[in-house]
Amino acid sequence: MRAFGYLIMTLFAASIWGAVAQADVPPPASAAPHLAIRLLAESTQPAAGSEVTLALDTRPQPGWHGYWENPGDAGFPAKLDWTLPQGATVSPPTYPMPGKLLVVGLMNYVFEAPYAPLVTLKVPPGLAPGTALPIRLHTQYLVCTREVCVPEQADLFLSLTVGDGAIDPAVRASFDAWRRVLPHPLGGAATWQASGGRVRIAIPYPASAPLDQGYFFPLTTGLIDYAAPQSVTRDGDRLVIETKASGQGATGPLLGVLRVCAGKALAVTATAGTVAAASPVASSSGGAASAILLALVGAILGGLILNVMPCVFPILSIKALSLARGHLGEREARHEALAYAAGVVAVCVALGGIILALRAGGDAVGWAFQLQNPRVLVVLLLLTVALSLNLAGLFEIPTPQFVNRAGGAGGAFATGALAAFVATPCAGPFMGAALGTALVLPWPAALAVFAGLGLGLALPFLAIGFIPALRRRLPKPGAWMETFRRFLSIPMWLTALALAWVLGKEADVDGMAYGLCAALGLGIVLWAAGRRQARGLGFGKAAVVMIVAITGAGIWLMTRTHPPTTVTKPVDGAEPFSETRLAALRAEGRPVFAYFTADWCLTCKVNEKTAIETDTARTAFAKAKVAVLVGDWTNGDPVLGRFIEAHNRAGVPLYLYYAPGAAEPQVLPQVLTPGMLAALAG
Repeated sequence: MRAFGYLIMTLFAASIWGAVAQADVPPPASAAPHLAIRLLAESTQPAAGSEVTLALDTRPQPGWHGYWENPGDAGFPAKLDWTLPQGATVSPPTYPMPGKLLVVGLMNYVFEAPYAPLVTLKVPPGLAPGTALPIRLHTQYLVCTREVCVPEQADLFLSLTVGDGAIDPAVRASFDAWRRVLPHPLGGAATWQASGGRVRIAIPYPASAPLDQGYFFPLTTGLIDYAAPQSVTRDGDRLVIETKASGQGATGPLLGVLRVCAGKALAVTATAGTVAAASPVASSSGGAASAILLALVGAILGGLILNVMPCVFPILSIKALSLARGHLGEREARHEALAYAAGVVAVCVALGGIILALRAGGDAVGWAFQLQNPRVLVVLLLLTVALSLNLAGLFEIPTPQFVNRAGGAGGAFATGALAAFVATPCAGPFMGAALGTALVLPWPAALAVFAGLGLGLALPFLAIGFIPALRRRLPKPGAWMETFRRFLSIPMWLTALALAWVLGKEADVDGMAYGLCAALGLGIVLWAAGRRQARGLGFGKAAVVMIVAITGAGIWLMTRTHPPTTVTKPVDGAEPFSETRLAALRAEGRPVFAYFTADWCLTCKVNEKTAIETDTARTAFAKAKVAVLVGDWTNGDPVLGRFIEAHNRAGVPLYLYYAPGAAEPQVLPQVLTPGMLAALAG
């Protein structure tokens, strides 16, 4: 009877809504709406012929809820009536994943927290700058508590002006946050089958991907009993969802949204067919545990491989000098090894925490995100110049008192932290998939994966610290160490040159000049401090103040720079990546090789010069008419960031090959060879 009463209450509210809509009078409602709605545009000055995203920023009062596109057993979706300028059009709204609300046996798909459906407005071409674009929206909707439902309506207005399409960074961050919670397209082909009063849905989903409290929200009506329990079972690289049929005998495609974990969902389109029952070997919770374990193992292996990557080698070489001293006792060696590992893990976890926090706020950031900021680059440039001059013997790095009090462990911790920070531009085998998985895990598990990356990076030094036989194999200390130290300044200088080049790419020639001027000033100060040390004096407080001032000036100067006005064109006939161009090439039936790179990613540049831009790959691609698309993520383009994230990656490099007719791309390893690319085209 309670269920019947709730249903009658909803139908009664809907009948009032329909009556007042026909009479064109406001529906009965409180003075303040229970759903506060604002109509916002990502750009208030969209360019003629472009598209701009509009958001219905909706905030329910505590205890009230709005409804999804498919409201479930009770309720009604919002009705949107647009009044647009001539020639303008809007897309249907795209909703985030809803929540479940079971009231007296009736399943409702609702939003109890703030949410924002998004629509795309197409601006007519040929409009002159300054042309007004008035946007009006009349919306009618149902808002309910667990006891009562009220029909409401709102009239919203937005004034846009044709311009250059500029987007305020704060507004972009808000829209990126709303886009992040929209369901991602599944990409693969799903299938559903109804028989014996049951519905079974097979959805392609990698066995290594996380799954926590999986649930299928149907958009197609008349097929699934909304209130019936759902079983979600992993069966290899697919999920099998089984539930009770509604008995209405619907046919055609089944549309819906698959929840894979909190805040993450996939948009699913399933066609009718035959679905084999799942092997009852794993539950969703077991799948989530295996995904976490696989990600952790991948992170450890990826961190271990980072030790041989060129971007990490200079810092590890500095630590090799301390290992070569050869006079450490068992206790001291273990303490230094643990301190070094603690420094590495601390930085990796801190960077991971910052990434997770920024992504929760809507930023499409990934591994090495800090290198997309010229201010961080100038600090790294000054740091590598200082280390280069130190290795060359110009001066000795003074040790702060708090580090001295910690003994050798303090220096080891600092060296480990530095190694981890400089390692961020690299992404080797195993690491990309592991960090991509971490970004969709709950935050404690995600931080554990980042800690695993640090552990892998620290493993060689831990082994030397805890295994005496390895330490005995280190070279004996002697005069050769000074020569070796001078030699190590060469790769460090190369690192500084690479950072200056990236600074020019991100902040133009002016930014590079500012950075080199700061490096020159730093060199003069360090030369003067080294002269004091040669006379038996200390480093000098004045030198420390000058270094801080030069670093601060370099950071400030980076705020006065702008990205280059000219766009670097891809080489060898490649085209800039866009999802629109990718779709067009695939519709033509052409094979496509898409790769995503950044100027600060050393692994990316090595692959480009040794594999992608070789005659072998060019000839094979030309023969097979393979289209090449290049996504440049140097400045952290959020659109590319979301595309990279959708392919289970936390950053670059990412290499995808789309064979003609294939539903999903082949994800290539993060270290390429010319033969590997030629084999794809063959």
